[in-house]
Amino acid sequence: MSDPAPDGVERDSGAPKRRARVRKRHTVGKVLLASVLVMAMVTGLGTIWLYRHLNGNLNVLDVTSQLENRPDKVEVEGPQEPLNVLVMGSDSRDCAGCNIDNLTGGGQRSDTTILLHLSADRKRAYGISIPRDLIINRPDCTAEDGSTIPGGQGVMWNEAFGLGGPACTIQQFEQLTGIRLDHFVVVNFEGFQGMVDAIGGVEVCIPEPIVDPAHGINIEAGTRKIKGKEALNYVRERYVVGNGSDIGRMKRQQAFIASMAHQVVTAGTLARPDHLVRFLDSATKSLTVDRGLENVVKIAQLGIQFKDIGLDKIQFITIPNIPDPSDPNRLVWKQPQAKQVWDKIAHDEPLTKQLSEDVISAGNLPGSGSSSSSGGGKGGGSEADKQALEDAGLCT
Repeated sequence: MSDPAPDGVERDSGAPKRRARVRKRHTVGKVLLASVLVMAMVTGLGTIWLYRHLNGNLNVLDVTSQLENRPDKVEVEGPQEPLNVLVMGSDSRDCAGCNIDNLTGGGQRSDTTILLHLSADRKRAYGISIPRDLIINRPDCTAEDGSTIPGGQGVMWNEAFGLGGPACTIQQFEQLTGIRLDHFVVVNFEGFQGMVDAIGGVEVCIPEPIVDPAHGINIEAGTRKIKGKEALNYVRERYVVGNGSDIGRMKRQQAFIASMAHQVVTAGTLARPDHLVRFLDSATKSLTVDRGLENVVKIAQLGIQFKDIGLDKIQFITIPNIPDPSDPNRLVWKQPQAKQVWDKIAHDEPLTKQLSEDVISAGNLPGSGSSSSSGGGKGGGSEADKQALEDAGLCT
């Protein structure tokens, strides 16, 4: 009967070891759980900070009270409503890097106006550029203080922005086209360079060197990604490229935006959080938006609308125009084609090939030979298309 004691001791000494292993597992589990909770808290706080920071970057402007006699939105068939967003480029001389011509005095100008139309079935998107030198009859508009800014006969398109900002341009657009706008976005050059740099640059094809000593611009020829000051100079250059026309500058901007969209979608550029944060920070610093786009969540929801559109279905065109008979340095609507474009957009109908000449798509970039997997690219294009690209200083 002397053996039970040692057996008992063995059992006692063995039991604590088993209990110790259990406590160790519990301790590790608690540490992991605490770590996850802390990480979640930190990530959540970081997300809240980032959300507030980006929202704080945005300039929100409510122009609803300044708009009058707005056209009705045409009812169309589709799972959703079509969306019409007017994008205005601001050459304000007050922000850093925005005074592109080194002009004296303050104020703002708009050298870029693009209607972005998204179809009700979310299967196609058009970016339709309106030349700043287009001669139109500008309607009256309401200033921010409620006073009336008289209209003008035979004036340039971009005059409205200089007189009354986005509200006057929106009033002008809706009255002259019959299209009801859902949103507007004003983009200035401040922050543009950061947006391009955040995605690693944008590929362009430059057939000949761009040398403009008067504006400090010197860009080598070739196909490559450009970023930083070089990218900023490229999109704003308007004097020594192609045939030197404003139409050519718009065409180059269309090609740049299309290439930017291609870069983001095909390369998964924004899948990296660091790139995404830098891109959003730069973008929001350069935007003025309406109340419907007053925070980054609403802007993201607008962006999601493009997720099922093939790159070749994101197309950029210029509204049909011809030289002004009374001034060859100015332009006027080319009728009836211009009216037909606006009517089709208002009724959410696809543009015919005749009405969408010189198309640049995100799936078929000038000089790159790229095409989206969904097909539909224009390939080599017609001789007229190639000539238009050459006139704009783009590769064919």
